[in-house]
Amino acid sequence: MKDSNKKPELLVPLKNFKSLNAVLDNADAVYFGVESFNMRMYSDNFKLEDLPKIVKTCHATHISAYLTTNVVIYENEFNLLNKILDKAVEAEIDAVIIHDIGAINLVKEKNLSFHISTQANISNSRSAKFYEDIGAERLILARELSLEQISEIKTTLKKAEIETFVHGAQCTSISGRCYFSAEICESQGYSANRGRCIQPCRRKWTVSDEQSNEFLYDGAFFINAKDLCMIEHIPKLIEANIDAFKIEGRMRDPIYVEEVTSCYREAIDAYYDNTFTETKVKNWVNRLEKVYNRGFSTGFYFGLPKGSEIQREFDGNISNFKKIDIGKVLNYYPERKAAKILLTSGKVQLNDEIYIIGTHTDTYLKQKVDSIQIKQKKNLTETPFVTSKENRLAIGIAVDKPVKKNDKVFKLVHR
Repeated sequence: MKDSNKKPELLVPLKNFKSLNAVLDNADAVYFGVESFNMRMYSDNFKLEDLPKIVKTCHATHISAYLTTNVVIYENEFNLLNKILDKAVEAEIDAVIIHDIGAINLVKEKNLSFHISTQANISNSRSAKFYEDIGAERLILARELSLEQISEIKTTLKKAEIETFVHGAQCTSISGRCYFSAEICESQGYSANRGRCIQPCRRKWTVSDEQSNEFLYDGAFFINAKDLCMIEHIPKLIEANIDAFKIEGRMRDPIYVEEVTSCYREAIDAYYDNTFTETKVKNWVNRLEKVYNRGFSTGFYFGLPKGSEIQREFDGNISNFKKIDIGKVLNYYPERKAAKILLTSGKVQLNDEIYIIGTHTDTYLKQKVDSIQIKQKKNLTETPFVTSKENRLAIGIAVDKPVKKNDKVFKLVHR
């Protein structure tokens, strides 16, 4: 059994301050990249000058902040890496996620705590001990390990923690160390090992034989892995003494990050409260299916993935829900904790779940509508249906947190 006094850390992805604001109530730790040297260079990465604000915001709510610098580093890049790490020291970052040996050496010179990235492909106890012996505080194990193999590695370590992924996109290649993208683009500028993968594995490929006869392999996307989802198996992961559960998703919007984080927070807490039930699992899975997903699998945790764990029919999101833009904030009234919303599409009803997200601000708010006012008419249960610019409508609603002018208002609706 797991030590009841130490829950596994719930580690969640960030791409901007909106994502950070979305997880402040439920995350134990966050990981993110800045402008260079991380595995999600197409994401809305933070700027280097954002580091102090990120760390200060996290530490104010007892959240750990980890900076990703987990790409291959070339000789001419160490000056920039050195600058980034100096800023990380000044900001009092909690740890750096890294795997390049030269970069590890530089991190150690600065006395920064460091975690070994899954890019290092740690798949056995000897590799794990090597990184532990050179000072790594945590090892993010290869994704291709079974739960039994993970447990075996854990028992050989004296100090280093282990971290594994529990949810999100999976690479077809070994722990993401793939040259497919760079090869078909004939450029290292599109290398997965530099955070610039164009995800060719998500496409439908034509197969041809020596006579140039072409056919679609099984008529499908044959290397398009489903997303990892381990929420049903949280008790087994906790009892395997895994120290940190990691959610993938630094390319995802804050609605995704908030919902996934919330579900896994509830699942971990339910285990320790002895309230983890099949009914709750079904509810969590239903909620996870509402946000971006390619279908779910358990990856390598219980053996080699089968053909059924490839998403053959679709290349992207299969959620039955979509995010629609229904309006924007016209004004916020702090004394009344209310906002005036310009409704530009659809309608709003009491108990609707809405999202207010900044376009040029850091606003993120998810809440249910518990009041509606139109002009002087209060206590309404719904608004008229807006279909065009001509019948756009200004409405008043109570809001749980401050919002700003021009913040967008969204709903999730069935496709």
